[in-house]
Amino acid sequence: MKLQNHAYPRRFAVLGAVFAAALFGSVLLGRFSVTPKELFRLLLSRLTETEPGWRDGAENVVFQIRLPRVAAAALIGAALAVAGVSYQGMFRNPMVSPDILGASTGAGFGAALAILLGAGYFGISMSAFVFGLLAVAAAYAVSCMSRTNQTIALILAGMMVSSLFSAGTSYLKLVADTQQQLPAITYWLMGSLSSIKPRDVLFLVIPVTLGLVPLLILSWRMNLLTLGEEEARSMGVNTRLLRFTVILCATLLTAASVAVSGMIGWVGLVIPHFCRMLFGYDYRRLIPAAALFGASFLIIVDDIARLATAGEIPLGILTAFVGAPIFLYLILTGGARRGN
Repeated sequence: MKLQNHAYPRRFAVLGAVFAAALFGSVLLGRFSVTPKELFRLLLSRLTETEPGWRDGAENVVFQIRLPRVAAAALIGAALAVAGVSYQGMFRNPMVSPDILGASTGAGFGAALAILLGAGYFGISMSAFVFGLLAVAAAYAVSCMSRTNQTIALILAGMMVSSLFSAGTSYLKLVADTQQQLPAITYWLMGSLSSIKPRDVLFLVIPVTLGLVPLLILSWRMNLLTLGEEEARSMGVNTRLLRFTVILCATLLTAASVAVSGMIGWVGLVIPHFCRMLFGYDYRRLIPAAALFGASFLIIVDDIARLATAGEIPLGILTAFVGAPIFLYLILTGGARRGN
């Protein structure tokens, strides 16, 4: 059954309200709770001269810990979900996830190598980011040299590159110091936002913006590409350039996210299915919907990670616990139904 056009603005309004509530609530929640009044006065103090009306420590908790972490969760969730939607559209396969071309495993290898070499937190993030991009570049270069169908060659090359970097990470874990380096590598690979600092948000903003904005601009062309190569070419679309641009932007989103948070699975695989159920298959709606849905999802999951137990649960574990049953449900019920 086709949805009326006026249904989509309402759904976007609800999704936006959920995102705003998750963002606001997450800044308040924590072992050091912040009241709405304190938060308002703290935010106002950054804009105007305001008499302190908050407890000692509240300013540091909000601006140095809580806000950067919530902002990073929103950016990473949005980036992974949009990357998942884009990859699934380019390969015309709903089972594709953002790590299909090896960006996540390449970033994992880069982080493990940096930890082994004794790099600091920023060095680990930069190494993960660079190796994530290199992994996808290698897969793309191999696919361009192949004589088979480029889409199939790209997927196979991604599997090959991913396997090589995964083996490299296993070797680094084998030779790492078991007292400090190995636990650090293992914990990083499970994904976490516990070490987020304000500079990490600044690091994320640039590649996420560079990846997200072109995808929003090209969303109507992505609709044409899903019809098939021949049909898109007949409408004047340079399919090779479009595919390269979308893959580059989606890879930028994935590599930046993994570089800061570690490996967080399922977001880019499951969220696009829900977006298609609610907003149909038009990428002009799908991409902004995925950004809002993914951001809200990861903010809420991160809240659970830091509040559910005395210790902090790695995000990769939680997203797998949530994502796997949901994906199984989608498989058993036939996946996303068309909304347009």
